[in-house]
Amino acid sequence: MSREQQVDEQVEHYGDVLRALARKIHDHPELRYQEHQAVAFIGEVLEGASVVMERSAGGLATAFRAVAGRRGGPRVAILAEYDALPEIGHACGHNLIAAGAVGAFLGLKSMAAELPGQVELIGTPAEEGGGGKIKLIEAGLFEGLDAAIMYHPLDRDILLHPALASVWLEMTYRGRPSHAAAAPWDGQSALTACLDTFRLIDGQRIHFRDGVRVHGFIKNGGQAVNIVPERAVAEFSVRALDTREMERVRAVVERCARGAALASGVEVEIAVRQGYRDMRHNIPLAERFGRHLEALGRHPRREAPEVGAGSTDMGDVSHVVPAIHPWLAICDEGSTTIHQQAFAASARSDRGLDTMIVAAKAMARTALDVLWDEELRRQIRASFETSQREGSMVP
Repeated sequence: MSREQQVDEQVEHYGDVLRALARKIHDHPELRYQEHQAVAFIGEVLEGASVVMERSAGGLATAFRAVAGRRGGPRVAILAEYDALPEIGHACGHNLIAAGAVGAFLGLKSMAAELPGQVELIGTPAEEGGGGKIKLIEAGLFEGLDAAIMYHPLDRDILLHPALASVWLEMTYRGRPSHAAAAPWDGQSALTACLDTFRLIDGQRIHFRDGVRVHGFIKNGGQAVNIVPERAVAEFSVRALDTREMERVRAVVERCARGAALASGVEVEIAVRQGYRDMRHNIPLAERFGRHLEALGRHPRREAPEVGAGSTDMGDVSHVVPAIHPWLAICDEGSTTIHQQAFAASARSDRGLDTMIVAAKAMARTALDVLWDEELRRQIRASFETSQREGSMVP
């Protein structure tokens, strides 16, 4: 029996357990850094397979790590995500990401004594805006890895798809209150400045490069209808294909906020929250994953420029370790997409669970190749070093 067949067989052996795990995480959605039940569910599966799970990895209460294989050789990490979204739960399919990563790890753990290196399962909390992977990078969990692998559900199979560099900006406007009917002339409206910021940004969109996304919402628009609002708060996300363009657009957005505040005679304070870096795909690693997908009956396209892009802290990982973030379909193309209610339902469907099993096998097979194939590791490293020099994201 080949090594690929062996890991496939082991993933199938745990198939019912993995499907149950994905459903349980789906049925108990938890927001970023609150994923205690998800970690407990995963821990039960790993302990049932005689795997020791290191909890609170990197100092994060809902991060974890498990290791199998031999120290001193190559190292590959398979990453799990398991946080959910407010209101719409697992509409990003992180329950499937988690179960697929566990399945890949258990498939490889079955041959731990034979591995020429080490495979790690790293549980990464708070992908939805919390930057869990960034904190784990800072804690050193990714040091010395030869590759980091994960997959993400979508409505089609794509090997290489951009993830946008991002940053969050919160604008707090402070004006002067007054009675809105009796003495409106004596007030300075923080809300007017806030609304004008949206209008000014819209006027600048013709100067944004392709791929730029700027979107925001009003968190506080005033206190009562008969009071000129003395305080208003808006939050914006600024995204672009690379950090340089993101920073340029961020400066435009901040200029719009200050211009709007000046026009209304109010003050504005801008707070910056760290976002994510763009995704630098490791081409040899992605192509090897794609080869295994094809062997498992899937037919991924290399790119899909017609599909919109979001942001992920896997982008930050790809700047420090050779990494891939392919997408696999769990529903019909065009029927729904991430962050929609119908996609949350797909993340618990039989089709979604079947895709999770395929992803587990493909990730395990790819990890095997990285551990055993020295020439592949050389190609992966060369591609990574090129991307570091050139800042390339998509070929």
